[in-house]
Amino acid sequence: MDTYGKPWLKQYPAGVAMDIDASAVPSLVALMEAAFVRHVHRPAFRFMGRAMSYAALDAWSRDLAAWFCARGLVPGDRIAVMLPNVPQYPVTVAAALRAGLVVVNVNPMYTPRELEHQLRDSGARAVVILENFAATLQVVLDRVPIPHVVVAATGDLLGWVQGRMVNHVVRRVRKLVPHWELPAAVPFRMALAAGRDLPLRVDEPGPDAIAVLQYTGGTTGVSKAAVLLHRHLVANVLQCEAWNGPAMSRLEQMSPGEQPVVVCALPLHHIFAFTCNLLLGMRMGACNILIPNARDIGALLKELSRQRFHSFPAVNTLFNAIVHHPDVDGVDWSGLLLSVGGGMAVQQTTARLWLEKTGCTICEGYGLSETSPSVTCNPTDTKAYGGTIGLPLPGTDVRLLDEDGQPAVPGQPGEIAVRGPQVMAGYWQRPDETAKVMTADGYLRTGDIGTMDERGYFRVVDRKKDMILVSGFNVYPAEIEEVITQMPGVLECAAVGMPDAKAGEVVKAVVVKKEPSVTEGQIRAWCEANLTGYKRPRVIEFRAELPKTAVGKVLRRELRG
Repeated sequence: MDTYGKPWLKQYPAGVAMDIDASAVPSLVALMEAAFVRHVHRPAFRFMGRAMSYAALDAWSRDLAAWFCARGLVPGDRIAVMLPNVPQYPVTVAAALRAGLVVVNVNPMYTPRELEHQLRDSGARAVVILENFAATLQVVLDRVPIPHVVVAATGDLLGWVQGRMVNHVVRRVRKLVPHWELPAAVPFRMALAAGRDLPLRVDEPGPDAIAVLQYTGGTTGVSKAAVLLHRHLVANVLQCEAWNGPAMSRLEQMSPGEQPVVVCALPLHHIFAFTCNLLLGMRMGACNILIPNARDIGALLKELSRQRFHSFPAVNTLFNAIVHHPDVDGVDWSGLLLSVGGGMAVQQTTARLWLEKTGCTICEGYGLSETSPSVTCNPTDTKAYGGTIGLPLPGTDVRLLDEDGQPAVPGQPGEIAVRGPQVMAGYWQRPDETAKVMTADGYLRTGDIGTMDERGYFRVVDRKKDMILVSGFNVYPAEIEEVITQMPGVLECAAVGMPDAKAGEVVKAVVVKKEPSVTEGQIRAWCEANLTGYKRPRVIEFRAELPKTAVGKVLRRELRG
């Protein structure tokens, strides 16, 4: 690779290559099936104290893939996966990919409005969903018919005794499963059993086949999907594997042959965990500890106190919540070799406390759904938090562009633009939106404003677009505004981000009433029915009018105070 204009290459840790050969692994199916053979007897996932081996993942995913094919699903069909961090998630994803299907990751906490859009936009022909959220699907099926519905229960893969007990607690004691009726739905375990005796004969997908539709916020008020091909995700897995090498090699030095163990507290439907936990974990032959609800910090720490672990990808809010929890000292952190922070900016105070509590430095990185997701990261052998988003990963080129799309003046901020083998093919069925972000020479314009120092380390200093980043999740003001202005009695609305010590940012909605009787409580109830939790306004402010330019554009900067 030409090092001209890429000062970051001189900062790479010893042993980290400047580029990767993504063609060495032709697809995610090839990546997974190699893991099934190489790590057959190792545990792949651990959930509620029970391990699922690579052999079991291989067998169950094969059976489910055969069932998908027998139901008439063909390569290229989209399948919505609406599951939290439960063992059925990796089984379903592996099965879908082995059947040549396209995974559509769906946030289980979506409201009916959000779910309906995603199912309709993706054209999904099947959905696998946890029973806890089946009532939401029931609301939208009349408007968006899905031919094949599979409903899972939390205890499905935990064995007969433990599974029945867990399902009883979830359904009867904690009452986490609202009443639902989906007459044509097939239970997850029944689909597995039916597929066991069926053949699976599907040609392995090629590098240019679509693997995942990863939905992200939309400037028009609705989310749009980044089209991630098999080669994009394979490339990012190999990039992350190479980059993490210096940290993970210490495990082999300290304890030869010990299996890497990774904490999976991020939701697997989010691209950060999808790549850096699920896919990278399989590539490494690691065991992922599935945390079903990372908001319950006490339960998370109790789970971690039972085992040794080596890698912990997370967002700043999770790191911060852990270091301030009274049970943090009850965990043995001595095995932790790598803490990767992404999704949102890592705060210096959080990084300092994490190092004090765990002895492990947070390596902050940067990425997007459109880049599979990782673009940059700090060296994993670093001993101190540097406050940057690090260096471009192997094979990745990053430029700073001015308002005209030309290279920014050296030393000046510019829009971060990315070119590399992990950059998406475009937005699903939205060539106009794709054209807005892709340059003629193949760079993705991120909308983030950054700087680069003389060593090649990047920082994010601002955002060009109005996106709000809540605990690592993108929230677009247009969607919030569209929802609130559809409420009777509301004339206008503008949504902006406000700084927050825990979430990084929270949503603030400034509302102009049409009917004086509209109350804050009514708006909150409306948002609760139409927006998932992290999108709902934390602050609602009423004004007589919105500040605007002469041509009528809302002056968001005047609303952020």
